[in-house]
Amino acid sequence: MDEHLTSPKALQEIMARHGLTPNHALGQNFLIDRNILDAIVHAADVSESDCVLEVGPGLGTLTRELLQRAGRVIAVEKDAGFHAILSERWKEEPTFTLMLGDALALDHAALSYTCLVSNLPYSVGTRVVVDSATQEHPPERMVMLVQKEVAERFAAKPFTHEIGPVTIWLQQLYSVEIVKIVKRTCFWPRPDVTSAVVRLQRHGGYPLTLPQRRCLQDITRLAFQQRRKQMATLFKGAPAPYAASPETMKERLAAIHASPTARAEELSVAQWCELATHTENKAPKKFD
Repeated sequence: MDEHLTSPKALQEIMARHGLTPNHALGQNFLIDRNILDAIVHAADVSESDCVLEVGPGLGTLTRELLQRAGRVIAVEKDAGFHAILSERWKEEPTFTLMLGDALALDHAALSYTCLVSNLPYSVGTRVVVDSATQEHPPERMVMLVQKEVAERFAAKPFTHEIGPVTIWLQQLYSVEIVKIVKRTCFWPRPDVTSAVVRLQRHGGYPLTLPQRRCLQDITRLAFQQRRKQMATLFKGAPAPYAASPETMKERLAAIHASPTARAEELSVAQWCELATHTENKAPKKFD
């Protein structure tokens, strides 16, 4: 199959040949802009030392580029029709592993990939990135085409409405950069929303142990559920082991140079990481 996979006509011909149509429920919007494809590949900076995970390869537009650069590519496709096409196309490619299944059910630790590079389906994009980032050994980088609002949430700063728990979890580990805004016309069929290419690159700025990372996830989730509440009183009625009196919280907030009247969205990533460290050190050593 040597068709130009960024050509709408070629895509339609291939799918018609195999009796397939885009599945809206699975978020099947195919990239038809070569410039955007090149931007993803450039941002991913894949080399022969990389094992790449691709979620939702579709007809293999991005897959082909990754196979030319990576030491190994693992692709996870939920659609049996596309899985059959890709299986036939690269059946003799030793560096390609194709899995049929739901990306939300992946055992990330078992795959041992160094980077995630994907045109992610909108419906599962955030969950796939979070599952990847919150495993014990997260990948070195992730480059994804996602909904613009999702990319903005990943890259959000304090004192903004976009910041939330996912922002903190990702930025604890990664520098987040929105590489390019992608118009609806760059896809076939056209989605209802604007997209963006976002790059996440590991940094060592906020090192936490695995229990501290889990604590960070728990306390930010609790805090942003009541994002208008002041931090000093926010954990008064929290479930164990995170319940803390206003006096205790004032002490912890003072230790991270945060005001007791601050709200969840006003703390920096560094302050959240320090708070997780203080909290985890005081909590019983039991985590889910």
